[in-house]
Amino acid sequence: NSGSGVKVQGTQGNNVKPRTEKAPKLSFKEKEELIMKNYQGKTVEEAVKAACEDLGVNENDLLYEVEEEKKGLFSKKVVIDVYEMMDIIKYAEDYILNITDSLGIESSVKTRLDDEMLYITLNSTHNPILIGKDGKTLQALTELTRLATSNKFKKHFSIIVDINGYKNHKYKHLAHEAKKLAYDVQKTKMTYTFDPMP
Repeated sequence: NSGSGVKVQGTQGNNVKPRTEKAPKLSFKEKEELIMKNYQGKTVEEAVKAACEDLGVNENDLLYEVEEEKKGLFSKKVVIDVYEMMDIIKYAEDYILNITDSLGIESSVKTRLDDEMLYITLNSTHNPILIGKDGKTLQALTELTRLATSNKFKKHFSIIVDINGYKNHKYKHLAHEAKKLAYDVQKTKMTYTFDPMP
């Protein structure tokens, strides 16, 4: 993974319990405390070790960022911000639910973590509205969620948001069309260009 001082390790096939209830409103300070813990030591390794011992996780399962590093003549101090993958997932889910809630749309989300990719499935009482024409609204929702989460944790995350299997259906349809057109191109020797997929 790219990013100085940041390590992420996901677990393939991790399923996260769908969140259907409305979370209580938290203040900005409470949100910060919820998703971040600070650990310090004389070196990064020492701070990471302290975090692993406190959280009961392996170093490979720890997501952290070096927040402060001071090297003096007689003392050294390193402070790291530590997150857990569940914190990342909760933030992304809350971000989506806050958007749908602001639109007056009742919805639920279910997240699957697979090889460091977050697959978020959204289902609501107004799926067509959230999908939009040609999937444009869903595309915007996905990009906003990805940007908000990456900016919050200062780390790029791969996030895919789908609504009631819409993208999966589109992919299958596109694959079918591609095979069909490949056959036609082979026969006619003519070039065909697909429109960008939302």
